[in-house]
Amino acid sequence: MARKVFYSFYYKPDCSRVSQIRNFGVIEGNQPASDNDWETVKRGGDVAIKRWIDAQLNGRSCTVVLIGSETAGRPWINYEIEKSWNEGKGLLGVHIHNLKDFSGNQSRKGANPFDYFTINSGNKRLSDFVKTYDPPYFDSKQVYNYIGSNLANWIEDAIRIRSGN
Repeated sequence: MARKVFYSFYYKPDCSRVSQIRNFGVIEGNQPASDNDWETVKRGGDVAIKRWIDAQLNGRSCTVVLIGSETAGRPWINYEIEKSWNEGKGLLGVHIHNLKDFSGNQSRKGANPFDYFTINSGNKRLSDFVKTYDPPYFDSKQVYNYIGSNLANWIEDAIRIRSGN
């Protein structure tokens, strides 16, 4: 059974890397808004963006944050992380910097976005609870294969962690 997940990522620099991950077929991911649709949503302001994100998160059991070089600290990524955590969804991160984009370029490794959140009255970082995976390869094909071989298990593990089992 394919899990329904929400992919959280910074669109402009990482959409081509993310499209590769969507092709795995091991999970049922949310479809990104097209450039035109996203521009329409953005014109509605913050309320419209939150409404769109909330609708995308609805019915998802896990949020996978695909971490590129500029993902951490982005306001809407932060909103997606916080909302997912508060709703008890499975949550995990995957570094995608060594996947090549459509131009054949890799990027630098980005910061862990979960390091920017504190929980338990500020005593712990969210990264103490949420697993982040960094494929141990530099070759884009090996990174792709590594993520493809492990993503379904990472998602199941994240859901298990949040359910307390």
